[in-house]
Amino acid sequence: MRIVGLTGGIGSGKTTVAKLFKELGIPVYNSDSRAKELMCESEELKTAIKDLLGKKSYKNESLNKKYIADKVFTNKNLLQKLNAIVHPAVKKDFMAWVEKKSTPYVIQEAAVLFENGSYKNFDKMILVKAPKADRLERIMKRDKHEKEEILARMENQWKDSEKIPLSDFIIENIDLEKTKLQVHSIHDQLLKIVV
Repeated sequence: MRIVGLTGGIGSGKTTVAKLFKELGIPVYNSDSRAKELMCESEELKTAIKDLLGKKSYKNESLNKKYIADKVFTNKNLLQKLNAIVHPAVKKDFMAWVEKKSTPYVIQEAAVLFENGSYKNFDKMILVKAPKADRLERIMKRDKHEKEEILARMENQWKDSEKIPLSDFIIENIDLEKTKLQVHSIHDQLLKIVV
């Protein structure tokens, strides 16, 4: 079984692309949402996060996402330390998830596969990209964040120009119908590689 990475900058449309692969019967592991679940389920992770960022990291046993985002997206050192706590737990959880699958390939969706170096562990990499203005608009609609906050998050991610040379497939996610065609084409190519 092949393991395919799916990544792209914030607001590029990774989740939309992931849904299209799911519709084709391909299992997709959403690292970012699973990380949040693990950060609430694991007492070990909770303790480490509270030690790093303070007790306010949790409100009534739930992740205080706003508090954490405000702290780490303005401090690269803190973000790296948080990632060093969470990423190993996600990797272990992902590998256990893969063991239960029997499809020709699976996809791991995550925002920072290039930034954290884990892209090297995948058989193939798919990059989802979109113009910065479109990405900003999508995030402002979706998350109701301020423009400055979104730009700060974008600064913590590599530019597309750095990701393109390391990607096997690139999806321009501007028009949904064209995105669907690109996903189907990549799916067909991945099935040929697997066989």
